[in-house]
Amino acid sequence: MKTKLAVILLLTGCSVFAGTRFFVGVGVGGYGPGYYVAAPPPPPPVAYVAPAPGPGYVWVDGYHYPAGPRWAWRSGYWARRPYAGAYWVGPRYYRHYYYGGYWRR
Repeated sequence: MKTKLAVILLLTGCSVFAGTRFFVGVGVGGYGPGYYVAAPPPPPPVAYVAPAPGPGYVWVDGYHYPAGPRWAWRSGYWARRPYAGAYWVGPRYYRHYYYGGYWRR
């Protein structure tokens, strides 16, 4: 009887600290994971591609990405595929929206 009472008091005490949570999500634009950027990026600079550091590496082209009100340049680099058959889909700018790059099967 004492253990049942202790368990009930413990559960009741825990529920006192559990607050009610209410969330509202609002989507604007409907363009998915991209976000708004006013001006298009500048053209990419000409760059030298170094030889691969070893087998299994893939070249990821350099790209511009928004950094506040300006564009920043990320130089190209060699990377290992995160899983077999993966390939890099570069970031893109389309109709004032920037979509980041990602690995795809």
